[in-house]
Amino acid sequence: MNTQYFRLVAYHKEENLTAILDSNGMYEKLWQFSSFFLQKGFEILEISSSDKFLDGNIDKCEVVPDNIILRETLTGRPEKTLFLHNGVNYHAIKVKDKIYIPDKTKVA
Repeated sequence: MNTQYFRLVAYHKEENLTAILDSNGMYEKLWQFSSFFLQKGFEILEISSSDKFLDGNIDKCEVVPDNIILRETLTGRPEKTLFLHNGVNYHAIKVKDKIYIPDKTKVA
């Protein structure tokens, strides 16, 4: 069973829609996950594997090898923000009230 955990934030210009999506076991490679959304007309704003990102306030889900998990949607573009985690301010992306830290090495 594939247990690669990926998370991305994608924006669809024509629909003016942003989404945070997770894959836990559906794709073996990060590029496969992003490619699916690029083919659907989305722009990938942030993407990373679980070894690179911090959850922010979105807990990881269990292994779901046959599905992509929709975590949050927003009409419009997401907000870039800072998120305090264990006393450190990280650069993050916010979709409604969900916050994702795509790169745990980017601190403010």
